[in-house]
This record gives sequence, C-alpha cells and structure tokens, in this order.
Amino acid sequence: MKNDKPPAGSNALEHRAFSRRDFLAGTAVVGAGLAAGPVACATSTQPPTHANSAPRAGERRMKTRKLGSLEVSEVGHGCMSISANYGPPADRNQGIQVIRTAHEKGVTFFDTAEVYGPYTNEELVGEALAPIRDRVVIATKFGFNLGAGGGLNSRPEHIKKVVEGSLKRLKTDRIDLYYQHRVDPRVPIEDVAGAVKDLIAEGKVLHFGLSEASARTLRRAHAVQPVTALQTEYSFMERDPEKNGVLAACEELGVGFVPWGPLGMGFLTGRIDARTQLDPKTDLRSGFTRFSPENLAANAPIVEALRRVAEKQGATPAQLALAWLLAQKPWIVPIPGTRNPAHLEENLRAIQVQLTPADLRELDTALSALKVHGGRMNEMQMEVVDHTQ
Repeated sequence: MKNDKPPAGSNALEHRAFSRRDFLAGTAVVGAGLAAGPVACATSTQPPTHANSAPRAGERRMKTRKLGSLEVSEVGHGCMSISANYGPPADRNQGIQVIRTAHEKGVTFFDTAEVYGPYTNEELVGEALAPIRDRVVIATKFGFNLGAGGGLNSRPEHIKKVVEGSLKRLKTDRIDLYYQHRVDPRVPIEDVAGAVKDLIAEGKVLHFGLSEASARTLRRAHAVQPVTALQTEYSFMERDPEKNGVLAACEELGVGFVPWGPLGMGFLTGRIDARTQLDPKTDLRSGFTRFSPENLAANAPIVEALRRVAEKQGATPAQLALAWLLAQKPWIVPIPGTRNPAHLEENLRAIQVQLTPADLRELDTALSALKVHGGRMNEMQMEVVDHTQ
C-alpha cells in the first residue's frame, strides 16, 4: 500500500505515464462514470418508448436522493462518453438532445470534467443545460495539468485558476459539485480542501467532492471542508469500495457515493463478449485486461447471473445492474452514460425494477461463487488511484 508521501521517482513516473496520448488514454476515463458507449451501450429487449414519453400508468417517477446535503435525481447522467473515449465524438446536436431528454425524464444530476475532450464535454454540457440551468445540478472535476503534459496538479493556485475555465465552458456562475479528479500525492489534501473551501466562500463552487480517494484521504479532507460526495468505480462486478473502507467511511461521515462505471464499463449490459472488437485507437477499454477476449469469455457468467434475475423482473441485465446499486444504500447515485436515446431510455427504466431481499441474496450468492477476471484499469491508470491507508 502507498503511504502519504509520493513514491520515489514519482516525477519520472508522471513524465512516463502522462505523455499526451497516454494522458488522454490514461486519465480522461477514470473516475468518470463510464458506462454505455457506441459498442457497449445497453439496448432494451423491448422497443423503447418515445424519448419524451411520460411514465406508463402505475410506474414510479424518478425520485431524489441526498449526496450529503445536495439533492439530486436517484440516477444521474455521465456525459463523458458523448465527447470522448468511446470512439469519435457524437454529433453535437445528438449529444445535446440526449442530455436534455435525460432531464425531461427526471434526471437532474449531470457529470462532466475538464479533462473530457479535453474541455469539449464541459462545453457541450454547458450548452445543453443553459436553458434549464437553475433546475439541474452540474458536477465537474479538476486536478490535471492540461496545458503541461497532463500530470497531476491540485495545487491551490491551480485549482483557483482552472475553475474559471470550467465556469466559462459550463456557461454558469457556480459549479454545484466540484470534484478533485485524482488525489495528488504532492499536495496535502488539507490544502486542496482549503482551496475549494475558499471557492465555496466566493460562491463559485457549492459543494466539494473527491474521486478515487481512499477512506483516509476522505476523512482528512472532510475535517477541513465537508465532502458532499465521493466518486469511484463500483458495480455488481467491481466491489472494491465494499472492501477498502470507502463505503463505510461515506456512511459514517454522511458523504454521498457516486459510482462511475455502474454498468461495468458496458460489460454488464450483455452486449460485449469475446467476439467484440474494440478499436485500440478510439476505445480505451481495449487496453484493460478485463476486456481481453479471454477475460470477456471468463466473465460471461457474471452477466448471466444478472440475466437470470432480470428475466423474472421483465428487465435487462443493464437495468438489474443499476437497480442493484440503487438497492445498496439510499445515498448511492449511479451515473450511467450514453449518447444513444434508446440506451438512455433503458438505463432510466431501471428505477422501475424493485429488487426483493431474496433477489439481492440470489445475486450476491451467484457472484460469490464466481471470480472476476482482469483488472478494472491498466497498471498506469491504477498508479493514480489513491490507496493510502
């Protein structure tokens, strides 16, 4: 495990790890709400309703949840894949329409970051949400030196500089939730929290968040400026937050939890298997061992476990995966992402799936008998995940 100090040679590591191409490949995705991309987005087994349709008779509407004191829709929308990391950017008008349709269907929580694009996703989100700005919650992230090769940079003066760019791109005068994208081992987290505290005092930021931070880092930051939400990868197949103390710390401190990758980066939709071709030039998952043909085949029983329960519910594996997350804690808010209206429809219909205690036991019993093959990210990307104890 790492300690609080940067590892020996950390500067050399960053220069190696964050070349321009590797930076975009290695940091733009992580902690971002990866879910459905052009290959991996879930599609419903039944024809989706029209994008603007109201809930059918007897169906529940989108409810809200609390991340700390911040009220958001129970399912958010991760906007990253519209602009980057799953093939070429989507048509701008299509991206705007998907975001606005999500809001029409009850979503009030939208996630982006300066690094997505870089910058272009914030611009897209800003344009899409400008007409309804006062009715939505926008989360974005800081923490990289985008103008200097892509290394980590959470120095207070840098945070206070880059927030201005995010505000401009998002066409807003405040950021509802401002995450540190990755913990910077060279900057005490107390200094980071203090800088965000200053921005909150100025009204430029309303709430403070952390991404891929450890329980210890969360406690230290929270002591300076209350943390509203912590974001990290968490899904039916990726259970690290249950084991490393992060979920327990969130519950103890009253901090909300935002799972990115709630659909296993698309794998839990059931649309990816060993025959799936992922373009190494445009799809970052092609470099993750979990997405090798061998591991995709080996992990197929995980999707089948979801599918068995989903069929009893008249749902899809993707909907079961999201419903499973919603059933874990009332302060968990997943942020699946897609550029496709039909996939959006399917994701949001997960709120109609009400899992019983028996369903949850069946799912967990099935997973306990299975091994998850392959790492959730590659070695380079895991280097910038906070493991301090």
